[in-house]
Amino acid sequence: MSDVDALKAELKKLSAKATQSKMDLHDLSEELPINWEQILLVAQKAYDAFAELEKKRADLKALEAA
Repeated sequence: MSDVDALKAELKKLSAKATQSKMDLHDLSEELPINWEQILLVAQKAYDAFAELEKKRADLKALEAA
């Protein structure tokens, strides 16, 4: 498997993780004020997931351009 293929496979997993974190944040917002204490934790997880996804997308773009 090439580096590009491996990175694409990793991106697929990261995309699923980011989507799940987005849904967790959405679900939490719908339940407010229940579990309001979890807002920062759930939001940080979503932020981290999307930040990692964007970094890997940039890595793939750079790899494909090389």
